Amino acid sequence: MNLDEGQRRKVAEWTEQGLKVSEIQNKLASELGVTMTYMDVRFLIDDLKLRPKDIEPVAPVAMAAAKQPAAAPAGASLTATPQAENKTAAGGVSVTVDQVARPGAMVSGRVTFSDGQGGAWLIDQMGRPGLVPDQQGYRPAQPDIIEFQQKLQDELARLGF
Repeated sequence: MNLDEGQRRKVAEWTEQGLKVSEIQNKLASELGVTMTYMDVRFLIDDLKLRPKDIEPVAPVAMAAAKQPAAAPAGASLTATPQAENKTAAGGVSVTVDQVARPGAMVSGRVTFSDGQGGAWLIDQMGRPGLVPDQQGYRPAQPDIIEFQQKLQDELARLGF
């Protein structure tokens, strides 16, 4: 959808005010009568060379984990960053989101559980979650699953999903 110059200035103004992409989407509809999808608004902001406040750059830790293979053979050690090792060593669960989702997934990433075991996770296009452990037959402890779900939800919310 093409916007006139005045509408583009409004989008730039809202972006500078710190509005999130979803808020800009809502203002376009309510104030200007322009209905756009979230992704269309993201593309518009990108086309206007603007930087929305709610889109943070991908952290180096997430980038390093995203480049690892989806599954490693049993007994193989994966290269981890010191920050990821610290989270795991402290007994926590760490979650990263891939920059590019795995085929057939809306979003995907990696998880490392408190016992050091890890795996690839994904949410398919029907919204169904999946976990592919690095070690075949591995099942994380129930507290780790709960922590994984919470951290995944927080990370996806932070990224605007």
